Amino acid sequence: MQEELLDKRNYDMTDKEIMKRLLAYAKPYAKNFILTFVLMIATVGFALLEPYLIGVSIDTIDQPNMDMLRLIGLLAIFILAIIVGNLFNYAQTIILQVTGQSIIYNIRKDIFTHLEYHDINYLQSRPAGSLVTRVTNDTNTLNEMYTSVIVSVFKNVLMVLGILGAMFLLDWVLTLYILGVVPFIIFFSFMFRRFSRKAYRRVRSNLSRVNAFLAEHLSGMRIIQIFNQEDQKFYEFDEKNTKLKKSYYKQILIFGIYRPTMYMLFMAATLIVLYFGGLRVIAGLLTIGTLIGFQNYITRFFQPIQQLAEQFNVLQSAFASSERIFGIMDDKPSIHDPEEPVELSEVKGEIEFRNVWFAYIEGEWILKDVSFHVSPKETVAFVGATGAGKTTILSLITRNYDIQKGQILVDGVDITKMRKEDLRSYIGQMLQDVFMFTGTIESNIKLRDESITHEEMIQACKYVNAHQFIDKLENGYETKVRERGNNFSSGQRQLISFARTIVHSPKIMILDEATSNIDTETEQLIQDSLEKMMNIGTMLIVAHRLSTIQHVDKIIVLSKGEIIEQGSHQDLLKNKKHYYQLYKLQYQNKEA
Repeated sequence: MQEELLDKRNYDMTDKEIMKRLLAYAKPYAKNFILTFVLMIATVGFALLEPYLIGVSIDTIDQPNMDMLRLIGLLAIFILAIIVGNLFNYAQTIILQVTGQSIIYNIRKDIFTHLEYHDINYLQSRPAGSLVTRVTNDTNTLNEMYTSVIVSVFKNVLMVLGILGAMFLLDWVLTLYILGVVPFIIFFSFMFRRFSRKAYRRVRSNLSRVNAFLAEHLSGMRIIQIFNQEDQKFYEFDEKNTKLKKSYYKQILIFGIYRPTMYMLFMAATLIVLYFGGLRVIAGLLTIGTLIGFQNYITRFFQPIQQLAEQFNVLQSAFASSERIFGIMDDKPSIHDPEEPVELSEVKGEIEFRNVWFAYIEGEWILKDVSFHVSPKETVAFVGATGAGKTTILSLITRNYDIQKGQILVDGVDITKMRKEDLRSYIGQMLQDVFMFTGTIESNIKLRDESITHEEMIQACKYVNAHQFIDKLENGYETKVRERGNNFSSGQRQLISFARTIVHSPKIMILDEATSNIDTETEQLIQDSLEKMMNIGTMLIVAHRLSTIQHVDKIIVLSKGEIIEQGSHQDLLKNKKHYYQLYKLQYQNKEA
């Protein structure tokens, strides 16, 4: 449904708007296109010369006293025209291909960069497969437009006008007969344009949905197999695949009607030439050579028209893809950097929430007038039931979302007055679901930051107890990491994420349920690592296991988006309120 709404909004763009934006990407390569146009004009000139030479040659042969030298000269010019025309065409093709690939590279780079800096809420509200389609499939569709269509359309229009001019020069009366077919060509081409655009839109939309479905379900295949949902998911995929197939069928049908129609008009024009041209030959008003040359021009007249139809097919596909690409690029991030950002000369790690209100959906408050203060190098834990707002607080500190009311300050400065890049460079995050990139352990820890030395990486791993298991691996830090790090256990991935955080020297550390779903032995290693990391900087922890946060400086208890208690572990137990009940319940469950 989200995809359909997005498509409908994107389709408000006109062809003029789309072409203007596409040509903006071509502007830096204007010299290449100008050179291509010059070569193309020369190619068209040589192509128009060929039928004329054929006609003149036939008339030369038809003369009683045939001039052999003249005929050889015409043949030499004809062969030279073919060779030079093809050389120009080859040079034009190479220039266009190189230019086209450069333009597509720039478009792909722009859309990926745009997505990189988009806010999390936007990225989470759209299927990953749909966004992947924009960056890959849709940009590739533009390639042929830049490498052939833009110049070829101009070439074919020039060819059509050139052929009409040549035919007028040969016999203007016969040319007027041929022009009777042109209104039909224009009418059917207009109808083809109208229907083909709708068909291409539907193809691109259905292709995107198939890609989104595949990206989601291939990632979740383990769950599908555990719950024996293979048949159900097959039916869902088959439904989307069938829609894609039908949309392709409609596209093929439209083109399948248009092309034979153009062929019938070509045959009609040929019959007109042969009938009326034959009458003029009999009447002595036209030579045989001129008639044959005229017939060659008619054949070449319909070739660019057919090519224009095919190129229009490509153009419609490119426009459909462009609408989707520019639709993404026109969605601006909702979280902006200030025009005059504040830079902290020295980050201490002080955090303060002042009367913060926040809602993901307007009116549905997740946090309600939340206020608290965290001193530099203090360790604070957030506890409460699911949905209390614990993780939301951590997301707001990094400006993944902006609050509706109140203020969030780091070292006394409102975070909305800092650049997002600066703010996030002060913060290290360790999440429950550790994401690892395809590569090696080393590349996942350093994140390809060349300023981090190998020794610094090893020291960080030793500090968080990750080195001992990495060192036992056959390839050590060069061990390959498969997709999402599925060749490592949850605990091992967590320790690697700790090392990744520590090696980048954050002043504020965020742990969101980092010890959940970990075996006892690994939990002890992680607990030891946490105690060490508490000495590095300010630490904020969200944890369901209350046993892991007993030694923190402060515990903040949340319920339904409000702070209901805060204090040390011992103080909260003495109060015998909400935290005491949570702890008692967990202790009883552990004993049981």
